[in-house]
Amino acid sequence: MTEQPSTLYAKLLGETAPINWQQLQPFFARGALLLVGADQDLIAVAEAVAQNDQDQVSAWLAAGQLRRVDDDCAADLLQRDPQLWAVVVAPWVLTQERAAAPVLH
Repeated sequence: MTEQPSTLYAKLLGETAPINWQQLQPFFARGALLLVGADQDLIAVAEAVAQNDQDQVSAWLAAGQLRRVDDDCAADLLQRDPQLWAVVVAPWVLTQERAAAPVLH
């Protein structure tokens, strides 16, 4: 038996889009940019933030699975210009590096 995604999850999924670092820089400058760890579900994290699930968000922050983008991270993203995905959960923009597609031989 599989669980159906919540309405909020589906809404956030529909609002998630690819984005580049240049487009995210204004949000970084305002201190409103959060980076979601590669091993996390971007939409599930956004849902928890939207629902103000303080316990879960605090656990992710403490584990480093969710963090504010700092100057060092911003410089790294600027240099590498990776593929990113983002979703807005006002006042935050949550972003995550898109996993590299597997190479098929």
